[in-house]
Amino acid sequence: MTTPSRPRRNPWLNGRPRTTAPERHLYCFPHSGGLPGEYVRWEQHLSGTQVYGVCLPGRGSRTAEPALTDMDAVVHALLAETRFAAPYDLFGHSLGALVAYETTRELAARGLPLPERLIVSAFPAPHLPRQGARLSGLPDEELIAVLNERYGGIPPQIAADPDLLAVLLPAFRADFALLENYRYREAGPLPVPLVVLGGEADSITPDQLDAWHRHSTAPVRRHAFAGGHFYFRDDLAAVAAVLAP
Repeated sequence: MTTPSRPRRNPWLNGRPRTTAPERHLYCFPHSGGLPGEYVRWEQHLSGTQVYGVCLPGRGSRTAEPALTDMDAVVHALLAETRFAAPYDLFGHSLGALVAYETTRELAARGLPLPERLIVSAFPAPHLPRQGARLSGLPDEELIAVLNERYGGIPPQIAADPDLLAVLLPAFRADFALLENYRYREAGPLPVPLVVLGGEADSITPDQLDAWHRHSTAPVRRHAFAGGHFYFRDDLAAVAAVLAP
């Protein structure tokens, strides 16, 4: 008698095992250089929801894999291995908002089941022009200075460990290159409700967030929270109340 083989784990999805079936699923696309574990922990604030963190190649448990710096390549590779379990929402923070949006566009183009909500956080509407220097090619010291300025700094225990830095910095470089290489292609609005989140003290302006209205034929809601770019680290409970169905 042969022993049934276990289903292959999807390397794109990080989540906690459950003993009961969830009522819904939330798939979270991290910010630049972010790891999925931060978002998986949100599950304790979202009753009945299975939370998955999306892990791109080149970071976390996938550091041995080549990073992807082209948006089409990311989305096509993700969908080649992933079927989102309904009912589900997609959430993306910062760069993750753009990846979640492009993933939803590709799902629509393929006629696949769409999320019940697309939740985008701390990122301007994708059609808006972007300005700023290219960061992906900066020397390590300059890149670390940018991270300290824009992302609240690298934790001291990582900054003091060259081996950890050697793992962290390539992920940031790849994500910055992913954004730098991105070119918005005009498309019709999605038939998906949009939830737009942002921090009141973030550099992303209310006008940049309101511009997301262009990308949905369904209702669009915007919520502002106290705090900066990582507002959810200050009051996750308030954010969870919006994420809950």
